[in-house]
Amino acid sequence: AEYMGELYSSSSLFGHCCCGHLVQAIMGIIERIKDIEAEINRTQKNKATEYHLGLLKARLAKLRSQLLEPPKSGPKGEGFDVSKYGDARVALIGFPSVGKSTLLSMLTDTHSEQAAYEFTTLTCIPGVIHYNDAKIQLLDLPGIIEGAAEGKGRGRQVIAVGKSSDLVLMILDAGKGDQQRRKLERELEMVGLRLNKNPPNIYFKPKKAGGLAFNSTVPLTRIDAKTVQQICHEYKIFNAEVLFREDAGVDDFIDVIEGNRKYVRCLYVYNKIDTVSIEELDELARRPHSVVISCNMNLNMDYLLARIWDELALVRVFTKKRGAFPDFNDPLVLTIGRGGCTVQAAVESIHRDLVKDFKYALVWGMSTKYNPMRCGLTHQLSDEDVIQIVKK
Repeated sequence: AEYMGELYSSSSLFGHCCCGHLVQAIMGIIERIKDIEAEINRTQKNKATEYHLGLLKARLAKLRSQLLEPPKSGPKGEGFDVSKYGDARVALIGFPSVGKSTLLSMLTDTHSEQAAYEFTTLTCIPGVIHYNDAKIQLLDLPGIIEGAAEGKGRGRQVIAVGKSSDLVLMILDAGKGDQQRRKLERELEMVGLRLNKNPPNIYFKPKKAGGLAFNSTVPLTRIDAKTVQQICHEYKIFNAEVLFREDAGVDDFIDVIEGNRKYVRCLYVYNKIDTVSIEELDELARRPHSVVISCNMNLNMDYLLARIWDELALVRVFTKKRGAFPDFNDPLVLTIGRGGCTVQAAVESIHRDLVKDFKYALVWGMSTKYNPMRCGLTHQLSDEDVIQIVKK
């Protein structure tokens, strides 16, 4: 009842018979998920049980996908209506009262309500970071609680915004960072959000006939042909081409079949470092993808901005007209996640129809062997390059 109350209002849900059936169906899925998770935890991990575990993981992934699908009937859920703005989007995700609103107010000109009690922020509050001539949208999201993947505490809306972001800042309390980090990573993993991972290099193509063709270009130590076949049969796939180009596991193959996973870069930000010892601080600061700060004492904010810039991998390109000096005031900002960092992406960011009249580009900067260098549409640009476009 608590779970469904977060998804739909009671007046609209229980006033219709079809919504009552929807409640029962979703609650049934949650119970089946818990049963499968309990069986996976009970099962010993060895060679004899790997096929059984692979089958259980496939069933678990299917049920979680059904849980994440929006209802085909019934009232529409309320989301966060925040349009994309600027050159990149960064989402603040964390438990209540870890300093998300304070951080937003310090890095942007937007004021987000701050208080000593939990759940001060109840909706999504956007702000803009102006850094290195780029505009970075920063979103302060409500604190999520355990069970967010199942919809508790507006968890679905928070995680949906995280999926649409170019970078996730996971705000953690330095005093209990490990505990919070494990819980948050589990919630995000359950809804298909993969942090600081690359998509598995697995070729998978369903066919109409011909059976299951399995092959690999590398030795496989974590999965074999029989497990692949069992997982495909669980998804009612009997004809497909499967090619492993890396030593991937069962979870990686399930992610490829599902096809709805989102791979996002994540920066772990440990706040309230003024409450821990210097030894604990040093250990946290040396972890990969981690930054230590203190919003209360305004410590290490400059380094946090620099790390955000590095993680986003934004590329500034300055334009130049023939016979004139480059315009260093308003650069084109490109990123791999939004169209790439090629000459074509720079041309299309000026105007989409300009590609039709494009002849070549003269480029000055770190991406060229000599200056200026005549380049085509596929040339990869580097940060602070200068480009002059020549039309037909």
